[in-house]
Amino acid sequence: MTNTPANQSGVAVSVRGLRKSFRGQEVLKGLDFDVQPGEIFVIMGPSGSGKSVLLKHLIGLETPDAGQILINGESIDAPETMDRHRMALVFQSAALLNSLTVGENVGLYLSEHRLKSPEEINRIVLEKMETVGLKGAADKMPSELSGGMKKRAAIARALVIEPQLILYDEPTSELDPLSAVIIGEEILHLQERIGVTSLVVSHDRDLAFGIADRIAVIHEGRILAIGTPAEIKNLADPVIHAFLHADFKRPNKHSL
Repeated sequence: MTNTPANQSGVAVSVRGLRKSFRGQEVLKGLDFDVQPGEIFVIMGPSGSGKSVLLKHLIGLETPDAGQILINGESIDAPETMDRHRMALVFQSAALLNSLTVGENVGLYLSEHRLKSPEEINRIVLEKMETVGLKGAADKMPSELSGGMKKRAAIARALVIEPQLILYDEPTSELDPLSAVIIGEEILHLQERIGVTSLVVSHDRDLAFGIADRIAVIHEGRILAIGTPAEIKNLADPVIHAFLHADFKRPNKHSL
């Protein structure tokens, strides 16, 4: 059961029959899944499984050959759907502009579109940065931040639009284990605090099983299974088992 707060404000996401080919090679092969409002839904799978292509469809950068994506039952192809439902993306690389301070990066959307006064933008920026544990870092430059802090700044930037859906692209990529845990805790904190729907694309097994309400395992463009972390761990599917239990085994030099 999804653990959503009473003030849940997230949206539902439905993917129906999604197909996509590039140069005759089918990459997405009829994906179907539903994400509940306020849920942390992790799409997990190995490199080359179709995760990145799926994410590009969810944010509207790719158009499917067949199928559709719905937010609260409305197609994302309709302009009014995207206007009505606020969506934010946290990039894998954090994508901070090195010429701006961290605070300017966080408030960039509001200032570029002149949606608030400078004083109000500054208040919102400081509030969101404090939410993700970056109090006092607004005047720093991105080069002064660690990898984990950059990811948290990217999350703060996403929060300034008060999103109903946050998409995370490999949020723990290139992070040390401690920083990865902190990012996972931030995702959980946002679910508890504002009830945002979180859709996380990752191959990080520890992250997936640590934060997910449900996990979808994707392989070669197909979803093999959807379930709670406990359900996914107990599946007998050999492909899923191999992915979940892959580990480096050092050869025994004495047996050579």
